[in-house]
Amino acid sequence: MSGLPAKNLRTLIPEYDGLVRQAVMLNPEPGDPGVRDSSLGGPLLWPAAEPWPTCAQEGHWTTGDDLKDVISGEVPMAPILQLYARDVPQLEFPGGTDVLQLAWCSLEHEEDPCGVLPRLFWRTESEVTAAGLLERAPRPQEGEYDRYNLPEAPSTLSPAMVEDYPRWLDLPQDLWDTWEPRLRLPTGGSMWPPDSNAIGTKVGGWPAWTQPANWPDCGAGHRMTHLLTITGDIQLGDCGGIYFFRCRTCPGEPWDWRWDCH
Repeated sequence: MSGLPAKNLRTLIPEYDGLVRQAVMLNPEPGDPGVRDSSLGGPLLWPAAEPWPTCAQEGHWTTGDDLKDVISGEVPMAPILQLYARDVPQLEFPGGTDVLQLAWCSLEHEEDPCGVLPRLFWRTESEVTAAGLLERAPRPQEGEYDRYNLPEAPSTLSPAMVEDYPRWLDLPQDLWDTWEPRLRLPTGGSMWPPDSNAIGTKVGGWPAWTQPANWPDCGAGHRMTHLLTITGDIQLGDCGGIYFFRCRTCPGEPWDWRWDCH
């Protein structure tokens, strides 16, 4: 579907404006973040008494020049994202926590074509600090990571609020059925205009799907809400984006994730 000149969904379809959500674009920039900074690929504020997360999947591998090097045994996960509530006050942190952390194994895995296997953590900065910090976090060594699934360098963040709209892939079916005939051409078929989805690594808003929407439900059957999209700031191979969701209804706010490809 190609776009209509000088038009978008907001000008063509008044109902589209009713789907606006607030999002926070994280805007990573190469820098030298510390454990008390929000960052992409920077060090994490980690409790000394808590083991660093590892991946022990059988047969995970890294790809090289036409090679597939199988890695045996556990490998440490890599720090991907850290967000402090003071930097992203628009994000509702659960249960008195004020730090969100994301780590993942960047190797390829047979059961997961996307590659990464993530872990998500909510923490309280004062509690971690009082209990003592891990002085030196283990890092994946050469051969224990795939560079395509990691930030190129640690980055600081400059969060900025934006208005975010769904991709056309994420439009409600009842509205899709209503809107599509309005965009039909006299010659047949339809011309779909550009949407106003904010593309990039962000908190809240709508996922930046590159394929049809795939929202998860929690174990209790509740539709989860979008927490975080990571796209564009990490190569991620053929992956379009990685999307994290959480259930705001169930105790402990269980989370899940999805991915899609270009």
